[in-house]
Amino acid sequence: MTADPLLLTGDLDDATTRLLRAVAALDDADIAAPSVLPGWSRGHVLTHLARNADGFVNLLTSARTGERIPMYASAATRTADIAAGASRPPAAHLDDLRRSAERFAEAVAAMPVQAWAATVETRRGPWPAATLVWGRLREVEVHHVDLAAGYGPADWPEAFAQRLLHEVTTDLASRGDAPAMVLRFDGSHHALVVGDPAGAPTVTGPAHGLAAWLIGRGGTDTLLVTPDGPLPTPPEWM
Repeated sequence: MTADPLLLTGDLDDATTRLLRAVAALDDADIAAPSVLPGWSRGHVLTHLARNADGFVNLLTSARTGERIPMYASAATRTADIAAGASRPPAAHLDDLRRSAERFAEAVAAMPVQAWAATVETRRGPWPAATLVWGRLREVEVHHVDLAAGYGPADWPEAFAQRLLHEVTTDLASRGDAPAMVLRFDGSHHALVVGDPAGAPTVTGPAHGLAAWLIGRGGTDTLLVTPDGPLPTPPEWM
């Protein structure tokens, strides 16, 4: 599971191609239909993905130039932009997604090596610039699932599913509101531990199922709990 942003660009290109192919098949009714996310149509999700790409371009530009550039002008502007773009026709969504993805790719290509060591200010706090390609890949893959358009966690590439699982588990282990549990994904020879493993249930399943469950995107039908009992309830994914 590479952390090199330049090596991850190929995975991002593939994920973006899958997304664009799915969006090209949507009609007006599909765009207006509900997504997995409460209160958001598919059009909301697609507009968010396009504006998210532009937000990441801002952060890459900040890392490259040293200028303090926020991801979004403000939280209110972000919300307004998503609402304003949600009801556009399918062709407009597709063109916006394609062009914003191209802008992101151009911003990555413009990064000098030393700029990847910079720290940028995201909506969730400071991030190393080197994590921005992974951040965009995660947005594309997770929100593709949120479209509820035939692409699910089982369609995630295994490397992505494993990396997401490790990231979410590491985050949960640092939080005080996460239940204790031991996670084992298929083919792994080691456990991922959250909290005190003594007496904690062990949850076993494919990496995509475990990751989807932890971030509230289903996957529970692929999981086994030992000893037999209900799945732990993870806190809301941040």
